[in-house]
Amino acid sequence: MSSKLYVGNLSFRVTSEDLHEHFATAGAVESANVVFDRETGRSRGFGFVEMATDDDANNAIAQFNGTDYDGRNIVVNEARPRDDRGGGGGRRGGGGGRW
Repeated sequence: MSSKLYVGNLSFRVTSEDLHEHFATAGAVESANVVFDRETGRSRGFGFVEMATDDDANNAIAQFNGTDYDGRNIVVNEARPRDDRGGGGGRRGGGGGRW
């Protein structure tokens, strides 16, 4: 069973590969992904790391949460399931314009 971790307050220079290498010191890493903005291609300053076991995930949280990584104090905790925010954007009424 693997555990997914949220990693926040990342430097914009950190890559997914950097994150993988950093977290590998705490245990077996299944995957590591920095989230990038679709329009600009720039890092959004957070990512997710999937550790191989719950013990590895707990070790990573204890080892890295609140510590300096590339000049920033990172936040590491258990990732929460994503809320279903509905689909797409666009206007859904409520504006003062005419159709």
